[in-house]
Formats: sequence, C-alpha cells, structure tokens
Amino acid sequence: MPDCPNRQSSGRDARSAGPDLELVDVPRGGSFKVWSHGYPFRTVRWHFHPEYEIHLITETTGRAFVGDHIGTFAPGNLVLVGPNLPHNWISDIPPGTEIATRCLVLQFTGTFATGLASLFPELVFLDGLLAAARRGLEFTPKAGVAARPIMQELLAASGTRRLELLFALLGVLQADRGRRPLASIGYRPNSSEYMEHPLNHVLAHISRDLSHDFRESDLAALSGYSVSAFSRAFQRHTGMNFVSYVNRLRIGRACELLLGSRRRITDICFEVGFSNLSNFNRQFLAQKSMPPSTFRTLYLGQATAEVNDDASTRENKQRIH
Repeated sequence: MPDCPNRQSSGRDARSAGPDLELVDVPRGGSFKVWSHGYPFRTVRWHFHPEYEIHLITETTGRAFVGDHIGTFAPGNLVLVGPNLPHNWISDIPPGTEIATRCLVLQFTGTFATGLASLFPELVFLDGLLAAARRGLEFTPKAGVAARPIMQELLAASGTRRLELLFALLGVLQADRGRRPLASIGYRPNSSEYMEHPLNHVLAHISRDLSHDFRESDLAALSGYSVSAFSRAFQRHTGMNFVSYVNRLRIGRACELLLGSRRRITDICFEVGFSNLSNFNRQFLAQKSMPPSTFRTLYLGQATAEVNDDASTRENKQRIH
C-alpha cells in the first residue's frame, strides 16, 4: 500500500504535521499481536499508539525517528517503543522499489504486561523495562539476531507455543545489558495533544463502534473538512481510502468473532457493520483469500489437532514412566 509521500522525503517532513494515530487491533482471543510488513506500507509514517511495540528491522537501512531521537538503522535493529511515543523508520531505497518484508512487529497493551509481572515473579524485570521503554529502548545487534527467529516463529505460532516464544523474546530483551534509551530524558509524548488532530479524532470515533453505518459526509463534518478535502486527507493519513479502511477493521473484527464464538456467520456479518452477506463474503475473500466458513473451519481444525497432539504427548510420557 502506498505511503504518504510528504511523510517520507525527510526527517523534517516525517514529523512536521504531528503524529498520526495507529489503531492496533490486538486480537480479543489473544494477548498480543504479531505481524510483519514490507516497505512502502501504510503504517510507515510518523505515528503513535497506546500499546507497547517491539520492532525488529529485517531488511534495508535508513533513518529512525523515536520521540526526539534521530538515528540510523540496519537489519537487526531491535527497539521497544513505549505507549504514545511517536516513531517511524524510513528506509533508504530508490523510488519505486518495494521490499516484501521490512520488519517484524509485536504489540501488546500495558495492562497485559503489568499483569504478567504481577502473576510471575520471574518477570518482575518487566516493570523496569516498560518504564524505560517510554523513551524508546534500542537493543544491541546481537539481541536483534537472537530475537529474529523467535519473532518469525511467532507469526504462525498458536496456543501455548505463543506464550513460550513471548517469554523467550522477553528474556532476550532482559539479558541485553547493552540496551540504550533513545528519546531525551525530558521528552514526554502528549497523546491528548496528538488526538486534537481532526483525523485522529475521526479514527478513534470509527473504532468505538464498527457496527455503525458510517457516512463519509458525516465524518467529514466531524473533522471540520469538506467531503473532498476529507477524502484526500484520509488517504494521506491512513494510506487507503475511507471505505477500504473501515472494511479492513470490520473484517479484522469478524475474524475475532469467527474464532472466539459460535455465532452464525450471518449474525457476525451484521454485528461488524455489513448490511448484506454477499458484500461481507466478498470483502472477506478479498482480504483473507478464503470465505469466512473456510477460515473458521481451518482454524478450528488446527486447534483440534494441537489439542490432540498435546494429549498424545502426555499419554506417551505416562507410558514411559
């Protein structure tokens, strides 16, 4: 997806208009989100979000912007970004070049992280790590090398294996004594000020109730733009048009409901805001390359196989003993 051109040309341009809000869709059936993306990509812009983020560069070199820090990056660059801390990584590549996978990303809420620290005494180090992350923490290249296979496996992992890998990744961060803060000690992100941007206000409004029948003219009025100006600004701000953006959020929510409930597909269709089943199926197929029924069947089949494997392992251990 195309990046916002005026956000990529230089460090000054990357931060001149204030950071954009990124809506992080942590799955309701999971504790954290793991994903990867290429370059250019819609999230490659000066942006912020309330969640913590572990960000690992796998390809390209370029300039990194974290808070008031400006530096360089290369493959293996591993950074932990704190809540609402603006950040961006801009790759130095020729115009028109596309990179299939530029980075690996893991995102989680502060509530989840502090809950881990309170439940497991072995993770008490998280309190200090999370506090330091509010300035952004850059880890050594050695830690980046160790983190890469863990994060790559996390992309497809499920069940308890996800938690095993998460703990292993946190162990890599904790063991790295060469980590360093990035933003200056006096830097404080101001999320309430960022949210004053009219389009950030609109994005938050959309995320609160995806079942609402959103009309571009209503959201334009909410932002104070004319409809044509809103359309152009929304494309620059999110990297996609208004309809595509809302459909992406709705399909993401539908996936959560398909995996985490027994509700009928028709009911899910209407709950996430689609007015008819045919459009829902068409949008789902376009985004997930399969219909919703197949998506649910494949996931449940995989989950059942995992449970059976665990049961078989326990049975074999009992026989051995």
